Amino acid sequence: MAPELAGKRLELLKEIVPRLSRAAVLGGDSNNPGNAQALRETELAAGAFKVHLQYLDIRDPKDIETAFRAASKGRAEAVLVLGNPVATDHRTQMIDLAVKNRLPAIYPQNDYTDAGGLMFYGPSITDLFHRAATYVDKILKGAKPADLPVEQPRKFELIINLKTAKEIGLTIPPNVLARADKVIK
Repeated sequence: MAPELAGKRLELLKEIVPRLSRAAVLGGDSNNPGNAQALRETELAAGAFKVHLQYLDIRDPKDIETAFRAASKGRAEAVLVLGNPVATDHRTQMIDLAVKNRLPAIYPQNDYTDAGGLMFYGPSITDLFHRAATYVDKILKGAKPADLPVEQPRKFELIINLKTAKEIGLTIPPNVLARADKVIK
């Protein structure tokens, strides 16, 4: 489901930065099929919103600082982070660099916003856990796992960290705040 969300995440960045014309997309290996699909989805949205994308690979922790320097040189006005184990393991550094460079950023996991990241949009982890429990219950009652349908996430969350918005000098529009499932103050 994550690749399909990349376009929606760019749309949210455009809503909080209406004049957004350049965005850095920080991801893992661009040859990875999941990242390639996410990038295609992001490019489709970028065309619709007239936003120029700068794709920067992060394959190693040392690439993080280099990517933010390149984003700055490329005059990025916002950052979209794709799912990436290196970024997740070093999320504090990612968040700190986004804040230091005063770049609004949207992240692929909700724990980024808990750690100080500006914004998250994606599947509700709580809802996924509840639904997983339903599967466990069915299996314990004798259902064969192979007979159970594969489900996509049904509930999505928007989380906004207003402390971070204030720190980077960004005012989140009221219509975006009204849609947020959680606001960190």
